[in-house]
Amino acid sequence: MFRFKINWDAFGIAASLACAIHCALLPLLLTSLPLFGVELIDNIAFEYGMIMLAFLVGAYSLYHGWKKHHHSFIPLIIFSFGIILLIAKQIWHSWQLVFLIPAVLLIVYAHLLNYKSCRRHNHAHQEDCEH
Repeated sequence: MFRFKINWDAFGIAASLACAIHCALLPLLLTSLPLFGVELIDNIAFEYGMIMLAFLVGAYSLYHGWKKHHHSFIPLIIFSFGIILLIAKQIWHSWQLVFLIPAVLLIVYAHLLNYKSCRRHNHAHQEDCEH
C-alpha cells in the first residue's frame, strides 16, 4: 500500500542541528532548570547520548549512501572529523564553542555531500558491489 521511507541524511542533519541547538541555546535559555530539579545542562550522560545518537544516525546514513550509491569515502571522512570534534568538545569543555561550531558544520556538510552524491550517482555500481 503506502511505503514509508526515511531519508537518513535529512534525519542526520536534523539530529546534528538539534545537538547544536542544545549545546548553544539550552544553557542560555533554560538556566532555571536546576531550580526545578532538572539537570540537562552539562549532564555528561545526556551530552554523550546526543553524540552517540548523531554518530549512529550519521554512520548508518553515510554507510548506506556509500554502499548503495556513490562509493565515495569523502562524506565518511568529513563526518568522522565532525564526530571527533564533538568528542573533543566534551574532553576540553572550556573550548566547547571552538570545537562545536566546526563539528556541526562538518557533520551537516557530510550529510549534504552524501545526499547530493546519492542523487547524482543513483546506484552507480562498481565491480565490488554486492547488490
